[in-house]
Amino acid sequence: MDLKHTDAAPTDAEREAVDSLLGPPPSGWEGGTTRSDEDLRWARGGASAAKDRRDQLLPALHAVNDRIGWISEGALGYLCRRLTVAPAEAYGVATFYAMFSLRPRPPKVLHVCTDLACAARGSAALCADLTRDFAPAGTATEGATWQESPCLGLCERAPAALLIQAGEQPRSARPADPARPAFEDRGPGGGAHGYGKGQEGEQPAPGAPHRTAVIAPATPAALTHAIRSPEHTPPQPPPETAVPQTGSPGLVLLKRIGTTDPASLDAYRASGGYTALRRAFALGPAGVIREVLDAGLVGRGGAAFPTGRKWEATAGQPDTPHYLVCNADESEPGTFKDRVLMEGDPYALVEAMTVAGYATGARQGFVYLRGEYPRAYERLSHALETARTRGLLGPDILGQGYAFDIEIRRGAGAYICGEETAIFNSIEGQRGEPRSKPPFPVEKGLFGKPTAVNNVETLVNVLPVLEHGAAAYAATGTGTSTGTKLFCVSGQVAAPGVYELPFGASLRELLELAGPPQDLRAVLLGGAAGGFVRPDELDIPLTFEGTRAAGTTLGSGVVLVLDGSVELPRILLRIAEFFRDESCGQCVPCRIGTVRQEEALHRIKDRTGAAAADDIALMREVGQAMRDASICGLGQTAWNAVESAIDRLGVYK
Repeated sequence: MDLKHTDAAPTDAEREAVDSLLGPPPSGWEGGTTRSDEDLRWARGGASAAKDRRDQLLPALHAVNDRIGWISEGALGYLCRRLTVAPAEAYGVATFYAMFSLRPRPPKVLHVCTDLACAARGSAALCADLTRDFAPAGTATEGATWQESPCLGLCERAPAALLIQAGEQPRSARPADPARPAFEDRGPGGGAHGYGKGQEGEQPAPGAPHRTAVIAPATPAALTHAIRSPEHTPPQPPPETAVPQTGSPGLVLLKRIGTTDPASLDAYRASGGYTALRRAFALGPAGVIREVLDAGLVGRGGAAFPTGRKWEATAGQPDTPHYLVCNADESEPGTFKDRVLMEGDPYALVEAMTVAGYATGARQGFVYLRGEYPRAYERLSHALETARTRGLLGPDILGQGYAFDIEIRRGAGAYICGEETAIFNSIEGQRGEPRSKPPFPVEKGLFGKPTAVNNVETLVNVLPVLEHGAAAYAATGTGTSTGTKLFCVSGQVAAPGVYELPFGASLRELLELAGPPQDLRAVLLGGAAGGFVRPDELDIPLTFEGTRAAGTTLGSGVVLVLDGSVELPRILLRIAEFFRDESCGQCVPCRIGTVRQEEALHRIKDRTGAAAADDIALMREVGQAMRDASICGLGQTAWNAVESAIDRLGVYK
């Protein structure tokens, strides 16, 4: 398309989709259909006003894509006029995300996961059957198309698929289902709207702007039925089906899932909810940070950075305002713990973010949520609105004079946006590319202001720290890995799901809970960015330092179990394809290295010994270059799993 303003006009539906988010155009210069005499005398706004609106670009792209199914040249041009964004920049943002399309496509798109857990559960055969019974991937048939997708975060129910149907769906179109909570009738158009930056003019769209359906575990017949009759797909099972330990004594982070109604604020408070926030107000911001420091809480996303130090550094910055960002974009293949927490205990995240905002001096928080998590969006939106109505968010929380609110920003299918600075760029309406550090987020983060970033599991851990005290929290786990940890177990096990164990439990203990296969071949720890371990290494302690000493990583808690039926060279090739696709391309080592790694694995996928030696040597050289010189963790870890498979499992020997 032309990368300047063109004469292409938006359709009425496209204009309505944008205006439902941004409000009507204030003047003819900003997308109005006519220019008044007043408009011709002067133009309002300017560079400063345009900069303040730029962060609405991603929500506006979602609004069009949700309503129409794709983003036309006319729609993109209208967006650019409304937000005063250069067309070339908006085009660069829109093409960055896999869930958007700038070419015409049917309103129904089925995303079939072919990533690690689903591959281990037969997604290749599922795609072959879908091609035979419906149509080849990418083919428009019966107003629908389907495509292969990276991990959808539904690994406990692999193989999985997600159907997205664009267009405004009247509420009456969804059949009544007594088993489905009422708030699940809400779509993204009814989401949470805070009072902070970027909120001016936002209005909920009428009805639900699109319909989604999760099909997991998927069969060819179920997928074909979903494509043809998405309104008749059965509801998802409740979140507790993903927690085999539901109701077990000793659970901390998962204690409410399956035992407390996730839709009810009263039920949450009756189970101890908002005790932590009240104690936070009693301690004061510095006291909260001291408790978190004394508890030894470290980040659960993989880097294991001390949470208290991050909060302390953010709170101490003189520049204002401060921001809080919850990283809920868990795109690491095999990870789904944050989804289960948000679906099964959404008020816990709302309370935890309020505590974190209070401690760091933030008045505005953002949840950057995976676009592939529709139920998590619905439940968080409901929780935010209810908390706001009940005085637990807003200008005066619990009468303490503290103002804080939370806004959800949906991602759109970009693994790299799990990197903390890439999240900032994405929220700000830029391409989701990582930034060079320093400066660090605690100094210059979102909108150039001090920002604390934590993932869902890390934030929810703050609640037991304040409820029971730092000493009680630190008494669980080990000296340097305190508390409990959530593990996402998938693959060839009898009971896949999210498990909660104290740090220090062994991998063997975890697998015994999940029911390992008799012919265990390998376990992948940490997801695509992690490493493999052998069946004779199951006594590895599940701590950050224990896995590091064993030459692997705990990462975000992925535990993918593979038996003898899995072809490891194909799994390694899928990992390489994943990193090739998800590299943002900003730095040369990652942009080129991920491609060279994939090419080498294609060449040697059926070779062993001397025939593979040259390519293995090449991959070692390329992998080391990526590890040493890539800007962010994607390139730095893209070689990890392949290296561990070669060295620990003897693949290609």
